[in-house]
Amino acid sequence: MSPSTLKNLKPTSRTKNHEKARGKIAVITGGGSGIGLATAKRFVEEGAYVFIIGRRQAELDKAVKEIGKNVIAVQGDVSNLKDLDRLYDIVKHQKGRIDFLFVNAGVGEFAPLGTITETHFDKIFGVNVKGLLFTAQKALPLFQNGGSIILNASTGASKGIQALSVVAASKAAIRSFARSWTVDLKHLKIRVNAVSPGPIDTPGLRRSIQTEQAEQLKTILLNTIPMARMGNPDEVAAAVLFLASDDSSFITGIELSVDGGLAQI
Repeated sequence: MSPSTLKNLKPTSRTKNHEKARGKIAVITGGGSGIGLATAKRFVEEGAYVFIIGRRQAELDKAVKEIGKNVIAVQGDVSNLKDLDRLYDIVKHQKGRIDFLFVNAGVGEFAPLGTITETHFDKIFGVNVKGLLFTAQKALPLFQNGGSIILNASTGASKGIQALSVVAASKAAIRSFARSWTVDLKHLKIRVNAVSPGPIDTPGLRRSIQTEQAEQLKTILLNTIPMARMGNPDEVAAAVLFLASDDSSFITGIELSVDGGLAQI
């Protein structure tokens, strides 16, 4: 390359040709707030069209305004299979396919052994395991020529956390699903990976620790994280985008921890 050619080169800015999700169709559960919303915004910024589902209509309406474009919100509960069918009917009618699926919706409640109720167990496993499983399975007919499924697990599956045994067990099931589905779906060229956040500053986490011990619990959490801070939803969204995009084209079956080192040392 000649000096004159080099002189005429200008620094490149991000254009549509550099968008990692250009023209892709994404579905995100739990997309009304927190990690789901941050991921929806990131996907749209990178050129995708996004469908989000969540339980709270007001939250979804606010999310649509924040995202601004290329988004459809569907009110529903992922543990209700009829709501999942309605979601995918809308996706099929509007766009006809799915390229990326981020199965993000999840719930968490504290309950130490000795106080666990059937209602608590059914709620946690109904959303985190049953809902996740059927969210993925019912999406399969809409995948064409490969694609990427990302499951939201948790570093809690790798740690012993007081009063969260049922939640942690549900997240361990999700990690297992990612391994098995990688094999189940290889003939469809669909990659399956899990992202495992540590403590992330989301509305859901803030709701769960609104107790008299909230500050004490926050201090305990921070003391377990080598980076000495909580993560933010956009940091997880960046990891999900990586696992969805061609940047990770030779990666499947993994657990990518976004946890400030919590589960690593």
